[in-house]
Amino acid sequence: MIIQLQPDISSKQKENLIEKVNGIGYKTTEVKTQLGDYIIGIGKKEFDIRKIGQLDGIRDIHIVSDEYKLVSKKWKAKPTSIDLGDGVFIKDGEMAVITGPCSIESEEQIRKVVDHCVENGIRMMRGGVFKPRTSPYAFRGMGIEGLKLWHSIASDAGIKIVTEVMQTSQIEEMYPYVDIYQVGARNSQNFNLLDELGKVDKAVMIKRGISGTIEELLQSAEYVFSGGNEKLILCERGIRTYEKASRNTLDLNAIPILKAKSHLPVIVDPSHGIGIRAYVPQMALAGVMAGADGVIYESHEIPEKAYSDGQQTLDFAQSARLAAWIREIFDKRKTFDLL
Repeated sequence: MIIQLQPDISSKQKENLIEKVNGIGYKTTEVKTQLGDYIIGIGKKEFDIRKIGQLDGIRDIHIVSDEYKLVSKKWKAKPTSIDLGDGVFIKDGEMAVITGPCSIESEEQIRKVVDHCVENGIRMMRGGVFKPRTSPYAFRGMGIEGLKLWHSIASDAGIKIVTEVMQTSQIEEMYPYVDIYQVGARNSQNFNLLDELGKVDKAVMIKRGISGTIEELLQSAEYVFSGGNEKLILCERGIRTYEKASRNTLDLNAIPILKAKSHLPVIVDPSHGIGIRAYVPQMALAGVMAGADGVIYESHEIPEKAYSDGQQTLDFAQSARLAAWIREIFDKRKTFDLL
């Protein structure tokens, strides 16, 4: 169960509440977030919810059977809205467009991508400064100094930054320069990292694991939420299957399922999902029609010269067309009673 507490609940009222919940055989955990205080009750014994709901200090109480509680739609029907400031949102009813290179490479590259974003009304830029690479000899990013440089240029242009955090020691040093911490597919079950991201007051985008299930993605989000951070975004980026014709298999099924199971916004990543530049636009638009709240894709002035993932990266002309198509398809989607 999830018990939402009144903001002015007294210590005595909370103590009495926990005692009552424990008394019916439920284990309790207190969760304090940026937006509210909760008590999570875990147990299987059936009981009359009114016996708990009538106690002092309770704002609301919900029975949630899912293993993941706080990210479940069963207690919070209203979709979560992520406010990044300056009028930039990721939320149900709007379409977020996020683009940029796989890797941040140089000041010149940053300025060109930022200009591209501004010219096309794109308010969020993705890019990696710490890059998890399969080969230890591949380019692994510009590090924190690259992030500081990127932030100084992007913030002047009103562009929000989405970048990957790879380990707990990076969280604090990245904090002043990032708007969304991205948890990559390889780290989606790095529970130490997820726990620490629960302690920060910044948005966190969690990508689905390379072979991860929908349930596992939701459980990863539960780690962050239960740690105190409600500013969460889910990302479908493709999973590894036996199919070799594409880099991954973009699971479009996951988008409406995640929207049905969770109140969190859902982003689709067609670049990693298919890994073939020519098909990224089609998969992006398919993700929009499947119900995604946003699209994150890779772009570079000259993809063939990109330090990483050039094969799945759009050039600026292709990116500009795709951004316009995404908005057009989203407007058409709103006219259909599909979702």
